[in-house]
Amino acid sequence: MQFDILDHMPAGLLGLKAHELADRLAGPTLIHLPGRRPDPLFVSVIQHGNETSGWDAVRRLLAGRYARDPLPRSMALLIGNVEAAAEHRRRLDHQPDMNRCWPGSNDEVTPLHRELARITEHVRQLRPFASIDIHNNTGENPHYAAVNAIEPQRLMLASRFSRTVIFFTEPSGVQSMAFGAFCPAVTLECGQPGQQGGTDHAMAYLETVLNIDELPQRFPNPEDLDLFQVTTAVRVDSDCSFSFGEPGADLVLDPEIDRMNFTELPPGTALARHNGADRSLLVAIDTDGHDCTSDWFEIDGDRVVTRRPAMPAMLSTHAEVVRQDCLCYLMERMRIRRPAPN
Repeated sequence: MQFDILDHMPAGLLGLKAHELADRLAGPTLIHLPGRRPDPLFVSVIQHGNETSGWDAVRRLLAGRYARDPLPRSMALLIGNVEAAAEHRRRLDHQPDMNRCWPGSNDEVTPLHRELARITEHVRQLRPFASIDIHNNTGENPHYAAVNAIEPQRLMLASRFSRTVIFFTEPSGVQSMAFGAFCPAVTLECGQPGQQGGTDHAMAYLETVLNIDELPQRFPNPEDLDLFQVTTAVRVDSDCSFSFGEPGADLVLDPEIDRMNFTELPPGTALARHNGADRSLLVAIDTDGHDCTSDWFEIDGDRVVTRRPAMPAMLSTHAEVVRQDCLCYLMERMRIRRPAPN
């Protein structure tokens, strides 16, 4: 797989919806767009083919005032998995997850890993101002930003999108972590795809960042930030069947489980019912790769319940996403530890 690199926006591309892009693009494509400031803003959209708010935001932004006026800053726009977008899917069965294949990935190296390493080095040479990777999720979540390091410029960039910011170091191989090695990088989570509010929010944010001269070298004020750290990924045991509310599966999850996102759950909260299991059918893995299931979950009669206080994010009721990625992440609140004054 080789990405196309273009120095212009192909005619008519901005008029296409995400699922139509494969009719015009041969595959993932990096498009360079000139602006008044030469150091570009890198923007990544539809790394996951069914997460369309980023592309909708970009095409509205570029088809509006910037169809006639120059961009305030150059943009390097990466359009990702157009093949999966054509089928309204996160990724196709034969594909690796694009946002797990960037430099720093712990997975087996594939041609996609090598191509993303090439793209990373290409963008590094441009000395980008910042990097923004735009996503959606499949459950009820607030709009939030995510960072991979607790640094002033990253948090300032993130807090301009939302006061809710998540710090995570797993999974590896994500775009924001790779680009964070040479510029401030954030991931945006814009709610569920197809919602106007997510597109509007992403578009307004891009407009704001394009017009920033520089990012302050200071942390946001504590009152302007709700900061959480991801500690654990929760998956459904690969050997069991599961459903959302439909009886007969080994594990029957609450069909409205995503309403628990960003809620502090007390011990004993039921997440699912099981059909005769002698163990939790939810598997918890911490950021060091250790199985910590027994710390988080236990069987209580026919229920799978939490053993300790928990705050989930990205709980999904989309079965394919749960299998391809995870059921959710667990978080805890964190404070910024500022350097002591000299």
